[in-house]
Amino acid sequence: MSLADRDRLVFDYTRMMMAALYLNASPQRVLIIGLGGGTLPSALQKILPAARIDAVEIDPAVVRVAGKYFGFTPGRQTTVFEEDGRVFVKRMQKQQIRYDLVLLDAFDHDYIPEHLLTREFLLEVRSILGPGGVLAANTFATSRLYHSESATYFGAFGEFYRLKTHSRVILARPGGLPDRDELTRNAAMLEDRLRPFGVGREWLLPKIEVESGWPPGTRVLTDQYSPSNLLNVTN
Repeated sequence: MSLADRDRLVFDYTRMMMAALYLNASPQRVLIIGLGGGTLPSALQKILPAARIDAVEIDPAVVRVAGKYFGFTPGRQTTVFEEDGRVFVKRMQKQQIRYDLVLLDAFDHDYIPEHLLTREFLLEVRSILGPGGVLAANTFATSRLYHSESATYFGAFGEFYRLKTHSRVILARPGGLPDRDELTRNAAMLEDRLRPFGVGREWLLPKIEVESGWPPGTRVLTDQYSPSNLLNVTN
């Protein structure tokens, strides 16, 4: 966080996550899995003041730190749930709750928790996306799981966009991706709202590309064949 400008998104990945709004410019219901310092919900509360935001964080200590040191205060339309993200998604699935935007930003001490990386989990997330709903996921730009992650997202969603600097952000939408013209129109419409957060279309739009190029036969991550299984095989 910049103490001189608390709204400005400091990390590239947080700014790249805002590209999800180029795929759906006016989400009414948003789910964020992984709170961190509360950067994403804090920004979205201001960018989308009418949206209902659910933020899920498994560690109560993280919630306390976000409030005490990062000034995160849930707005009137924001609810924080202290529980496992996949458990929360399953409950929303049973309740037939639908989201217009889901942001995945959950990490443990090593990487994304295994049960939040599998095809089964991504299909669960897909099932709670409403018409035109978008998934944005923060991952690593370089990783031994990079190609398997790509194959897994493709298996759950089909073709997807990615943005990459020091991190990789994956953007997926059931039913197909918007074309470049739609992205450009949404970017222009959102420019004034995003600019105060350090997000400009001249920086963001060129980074949106279709991900491709993983080797044929790349292993898809599943609940039975987890990331740790794959790493054990490749060691």
